[in-house]
Amino acid sequence: MQTYLIKNATVVNEGHSKVLDVLIKNGRIEKIAPKIEPDGAVIEINGEGKHLLPGAIDDQVHFREPGLTHKANIYTESKAAVAGGVTSFMEMPNTVPPAFTQDLLEDKYKIASQTALANYSFFMGTSNTNADEALRTNEKKNDICGIKVFMGSSTGNLLVDNYITLNKLFSESEVLIATHCEDERIIKANWESIKAEKGTLEPGDHPIIRNADACFESSFSAIQLAKQHNTRLHILHISTEKELQLFSNMLPLEEKRITSEVCVHHLHFTADDYERKGNLIKCNPAIKAPNNKAALWEALLDDRLDVIATDHAPHTWEEKMEPYEKAHAGLPLVQHSLLMMLKYAKEGRISIEKVVHKMSHAVATCFQIADRGYIREGYFADLVLVDLNKQTVVSKENILYKCGWSPLEGTEFPALITHTFVNGNLVYGNGIWNESNKGARLKFNRS
Repeated sequence: MQTYLIKNATVVNEGHSKVLDVLIKNGRIEKIAPKIEPDGAVIEINGEGKHLLPGAIDDQVHFREPGLTHKANIYTESKAAVAGGVTSFMEMPNTVPPAFTQDLLEDKYKIASQTALANYSFFMGTSNTNADEALRTNEKKNDICGIKVFMGSSTGNLLVDNYITLNKLFSESEVLIATHCEDERIIKANWESIKAEKGTLEPGDHPIIRNADACFESSFSAIQLAKQHNTRLHILHISTEKELQLFSNMLPLEEKRITSEVCVHHLHFTADDYERKGNLIKCNPAIKAPNNKAALWEALLDDRLDVIATDHAPHTWEEKMEPYEKAHAGLPLVQHSLLMMLKYAKEGRISIEKVVHKMSHAVATCFQIADRGYIREGYFADLVLVDLNKQTVVSKENILYKCGWSPLEGTEFPALITHTFVNGNLVYGNGIWNESNKGARLKFNRS
């Protein structure tokens, strides 16, 4: 492996920003100091005027492999992630077939070991009938990020709405349970009511159909189950002001048993954008009225919301251009999530140190990821060098998603990701790719 010395970069880590040198050797961070002299064969990278961040860790993506590779695959989407400064991802089980058995789950790890350019982990899937198989994840608690429970609609038979099954999962799981929380009964009633009134539904109806009550009732149920059984619960993509009353900032993150995630699109868009973007921003849970976005920002800054992710969910252009009722729900975002948050940092809405905390440190802490998420001596060298004096314009020419589009096309971000290291390998540097080394399977420190 090459040895790299990053000189004079502003290192953003653990609440501080300081100009330092960082030595990368044998895949890990060998040394961090104000000045490091090269010793032996070293490739020097001038970091002057740039910021060095720990690679972002995205705890919720859909890379569509196996079975849905007309939309995306692990190679294409992990490449997009690396270009965007995301060095590790955790992928969801709603592929075809769904990851309902340990063998099917391991099949995804085998694909990733051969094709993923970023580090990876995969959630075990659940249905109303596979609780025993899903709970075998307890035997692999240091090798798998967690168990995913769809308590709201998803594809196939991933919806888990049987109380006996839910109670068994929450009472017996020794690993983190991540939930998609939307109440199907409320959504169905809203759909039927609005459909009867209007006849034809349109994108602007989406946040009314999948409203705050649907999210709150489901999140409340999950939290009640978790409190009853002391389950380690992580609720994904919080999208409403109403849900925020369910979360606390009274404990440090490492002591929380119930944690939460917010996604970049819920921090960026509002329901006002349906008129302009239409189905391109149709996703579940829905992007909602502006008061929700404002409340999410407040909760992110005061630590009621613990981590930032994307819920990257690509669909083909044709699937998004269907009439609203048939258009697929989901947005491709993993290439631009860090740039989105750096934009808000430059605007003064959030500090760059807080961005790093929510996208790297807190994810590593929340999931107990081994040796990643921080710039520390001895940790894996998952690092991103960013120039905050240059710009990135999102266009079809530079989008790496297999689907080939983004709801952010035409957006100019006031930052440029110049280098991305994964396990000490310079995978992306000034537009040049080195794909000779693949990412690694994430490991977890769980007792």
